[in-house]
Amino acid sequence: MKKLDVLDLGNCPYGKAWDIQKDLHVKRVAGEIPDTLVLVEHPHVYTLGKNANARHLIASQEYLKTKGIEIYNVDRGGDITYHGPGQLVGYPIFNLKDHKESVAWYVHTVEQVLIDLLAIYNITAKRIEKLTGVWVNNQKIAAIGMRVSKWVTMHGFALNVSTDLSLYNGIIPCGIVSKGITRISDLAPDIQMKHVKHDVITQFKTLFDLS
Repeated sequence: MKKLDVLDLGNCPYGKAWDIQKDLHVKRVAGEIPDTLVLVEHPHVYTLGKNANARHLIASQEYLKTKGIEIYNVDRGGDITYHGPGQLVGYPIFNLKDHKESVAWYVHTVEQVLIDLLAIYNITAKRIEKLTGVWVNNQKIAAIGMRVSKWVTMHGFALNVSTDLSLYNGIIPCGIVSKGITRISDLAPDIQMKHVKHDVITQFKTLFDLS
């Protein structure tokens, strides 16, 4: 079994965490470090992927200023999403040459990590065809946006644990108007962030065969 390093950044600004990701990516490509899972909570931020439609940012400048929300244009796939306190963001810096050289397989496996994680809390989650992410009924509980360069992954997933869902009001999340947003705290109130961090690490080790 290959080794997994875990780096828990606690609460970390988006820009700083992105710089850390880039540094880890270079080191993983060079084989200087093993597969690494970065876990973090960000202060309020909207991030727009490389395929994002700017019109999906509907918040006014006054709203952004009042709420203290930063905006970043980033190099992941996908549209616009929100990160903030109470949301567990995970950035796997994995070399797919050690697993399977398939982006579709990788995204599918990360979705399965989250589906299996939620099942521990008796939350039945699923995929919706042609919509990346993880869903409970018609509500998204986890967003996924990736970048793969030289077969090493960056960016990752955002799982709503106790997130303030009102902050999604400033965007059309992932450009989808017909679906809602949910969080673990509404479905399994006793589950805390510390439980989710522990269990998501376990699921990554299980599904990616890491120790």
